[in-house]
Amino acid sequence: MNKLFHGNLLVLAMTVVLVGTLSSCTEPDSERAELSPPTQTESALLDRARAIHEAVLVLDAHADIEIPDKPSRYAGEDGLSRVAPEKMRSGGVDAVVMAAAVGPGPRNAEGYAAARRTADEEIAAVVALANDPANNAVIPRTADELVAAHALGKSSLILGFQNALILGTEVSVLDELYAAGVRVFALTHMGHNDFADSSRPLYIGELGTHEPVAEHGGLSELGIAAIKRINVLGGIVDITQLSRQAALQVLELSRAPVIASHSNVRALSDVSRNLSDEEIDRIGETGGVIHVAPFRGYLFDSSDEALVANIRSARRSAGVEEDYLYPFELYWEIEDPQAQAAFLNAISELLGPGSLDDMLDHIDYIVERIGVDHVGIGTDFNHGSGIVDFNDASEALNVTVGLLRRGYSAEDIEKIWGGNFLRVFREAERVSSL
Repeated sequence: MNKLFHGNLLVLAMTVVLVGTLSSCTEPDSERAELSPPTQTESALLDRARAIHEAVLVLDAHADIEIPDKPSRYAGEDGLSRVAPEKMRSGGVDAVVMAAAVGPGPRNAEGYAAARRTADEEIAAVVALANDPANNAVIPRTADELVAAHALGKSSLILGFQNALILGTEVSVLDELYAAGVRVFALTHMGHNDFADSSRPLYIGELGTHEPVAEHGGLSELGIAAIKRINVLGGIVDITQLSRQAALQVLELSRAPVIASHSNVRALSDVSRNLSDEEIDRIGETGGVIHVAPFRGYLFDSSDEALVANIRSARRSAGVEEDYLYPFELYWEIEDPQAQAAFLNAISELLGPGSLDDMLDHIDYIVERIGVDHVGIGTDFNHGSGIVDFNDASEALNVTVGLLRRGYSAEDIEKIWGGNFLRVFREAERVSSL
């Protein structure tokens, strides 16, 4: 699906799809349903969804970078990235934040150097994608460049990074990454680092122990300096995977709105990695955006007592730390590869394939709590994410169809898919000039 709307054609397309749109989704579900058209054929709904999807900026706020021809447990069944350029085009996805992400590693000179090498390799892979004319892609460095790429029908590969292990202990490395084109910055992944506490403390196998729940009490002095520097540079702060305390500190400290690039609702799926109501409310109050992910481990119904009991039983049987409800958490404690695979398969069967409705429930929750201006979509593709009907970028239209079915208007969908992210991007740029 080529997205070649630009100039007056874009205005015309939006005018067409906005005629007779569903009501604004700032109202609760029940009220949206009452205001929706009483009947609508599937073909008419699909046509309308395609028109909206073609017209708006469809942006995925987070996917990990896959290195071509490098073995990966998370690639698609075809062995390719779930956000490969051809899948983006097929699904009408205009932009993806491609995150140079590293897992935990030793916090010493060797560990820092290894993390930086990985990040540099991943960034180089995205640059190579953009340099290949067959991909018709660019790496935008400003909000205006992102909008211009969309108008010209080009795919945008926005560079991000995740895990300040990449920085070592030097805030100045942020400047180097920004100069290389990185625009979205998340300080933590799994495990604490020198900058901040993670929502997922690490099991240290060689020591046979766990990290404390909090090492820094949120942000360290390095972390505080990093947030200030990201604001000065004009980057977008991403609070994904920060501990609750660290996230709230960032929300107090940052002069620009922040995003959570792939975080879901803890009230619906009670895992440490999801956002509490307090965090959700503060993100709304400060103008930020929460991007919901189609990741089964962030979407399961934690009010289902039988499911929770079965998850806990599977964890206990595998000898995995029981304090964590997040189904897949700390599975790396299992040293035997066959036992680890058996555990992951057991959890996967318990969770089932996941559904688009599960994901839309999390979007609805955020909209009803803090409004449609504060929600987006960040898939976390290439790191285990994927549900029925949204398993890679080629299936993105299904999300637009689902949003229409739930009563969201064309204007709402434009905000959810990319408009809200774009607003934060512009505000981050504005704040940097102050």
